Amino acid sequence: MRNHMRFDVMTLFPALVDSITNESIIGRAKRAGIIEVVCHDIRDYSADKHRRVDDTPYGGGRGMLMSAPPIYRCYEDIKKIASGKSLCIFMSPKGKILNEKTVKILSSCDSLILLCGHYEGVDRRVIDKIADMEISVGDYILTGGELPACILIDSVSRLIDGVLSEPECYENESIASGALEYPQYTRPYDFMGDKVPDVLLSGNHEDIEKWRKEEALRLTMKNRPDLL
Repeated sequence: MRNHMRFDVMTLFPALVDSITNESIIGRAKRAGIIEVVCHDIRDYSADKHRRVDDTPYGGGRGMLMSAPPIYRCYEDIKKIASGKSLCIFMSPKGKILNEKTVKILSSCDSLILLCGHYEGVDRRVIDKIADMEISVGDYILTGGELPACILIDSVSRLIDGVLSEPECYENESIASGALEYPQYTRPYDFMGDKVPDVLLSGNHEDIEKWRKEEALRLTMKNRPDLL
């Protein structure tokens, strides 16, 4: 595992990314210096006096496209300070679906540069020039790439040493373990007539572990048989 990771986010809405990544576990990791999330406002790289970053698409069509020059200038600035193994990722519904295998690969990088699209998309030429890969977080459309970028930052950051207290915190969780996680319970013992399984109160760790594996398999077969 790595013990430091930097994310450079190219976006039109840096405050949105900051508001999410400043909270909870990721926020604590940022404040501890384990991860860095640096937002770059693409509007700052516009040559237009009104900081315009979009234009109408050639060939017609609805909506506006993000222009290539401001994005490329932003990328060039980031590359000047990037060090070690770095990848540029375009958050796009056209990309490969993000999964735990990809997350582990990305966590081996020293830094990731994330491009967040908006409007009707991004001029294809700048994607072809700078992006090492395109990643989607699911088969649905969002208004921009900021939320997907935050999902990627969160999932990758969890694998950076020191972000979570123990490796077990992610190794045995759903998907990461290769199956869905077993059910978990806490007090009260009896909730509206639904009681905690007796095996969890037995103190027999071998029986508890066996029960957890069986329940994980049962849930995986029921909800995500494709994982098996």
